Amino acid sequence: MEQLFSLKGKVIVVTGGTGVLGHAFLRALTAAGATVGVLGRNQAKAEERVKEITDAGGEAMVLIADVQDEAQLIACRDKMIAKYGKIDGLVNGAGGNVPEGILQPADDIFSMSPAGMKKALDMNVWGSIIPTLVFGKAIAENGGGSIVNISSVSVDRTLTKVMGYSLGKAAIEMYNKWFAVELANRYGDKIRMNAIIPGFFLTEQNRMLLTDGKGNLSERGNLIIKGTPFKKFGNPDDLGGALVYLMSDASSFVTGTSIKVDGGFTAFSGV
Repeated sequence: MEQLFSLKGKVIVVTGGTGVLGHAFLRALTAAGATVGVLGRNQAKAEERVKEITDAGGEAMVLIADVQDEAQLIACRDKMIAKYGKIDGLVNGAGGNVPEGILQPADDIFSMSPAGMKKALDMNVWGSIIPTLVFGKAIAENGGGSIVNISSVSVDRTLTKVMGYSLGKAAIEMYNKWFAVELANRYGDKIRMNAIIPGFFLTEQNRMLLTDGKGNLSERGNLIIKGTPFKKFGNPDDLGGALVYLMSDASSFVTGTSIKVDGGFTAFSGV
């Protein structure tokens, strides 16, 4: 059973590897034996993550790129292949929200910023699709592997304020299914694509919505805790089991699906 979930010998790229959830993804993958590419825009943070992994006896590489810049991603792909000879997997961990994509309750709904909403949408949708096109090609050329996208509970439950983000994650759900089917049509069971739907975790991008900046929960943060049967935010490491499962041979007959890791948030009616 341990061998079934092992990622030993696998080379996996993690976009958003410099973020809070990305850090947890790296910990889970390397603990399972994978070699990882830490892809992000923050050079210092990426180097910090790589040092942490190598100091613990793992193998990792710094990859600096914007996930919507195809040329930068191609350079990262070539760098990984030059050193490790292949790429077996991709975690599309980059995404999140931007201030311009938030509509506050007091704002005029008819004066929302289309540009801000589009920025949030593009970051989540194209920030996953473009890396898939670049690194997925290498995965196919290597004979197959696994791609994991990050969705959101906002695809099942309407979350106020974050329309751009919600639109982006809704698109991720359809893209996840569509691309999985098209991969299967072309490569059989060689390349799998699935998604994880995280519940609420405190990250740098949502901290402004869930706390008051002084360590206390905002009204929205309290409502989320109330609506989560486990009555707490998730720990980023809670996502590790689902990720390793989807990346490993344990999920060899799984594609086009989304696994919820949300403390029961989407299952709860509030009553």
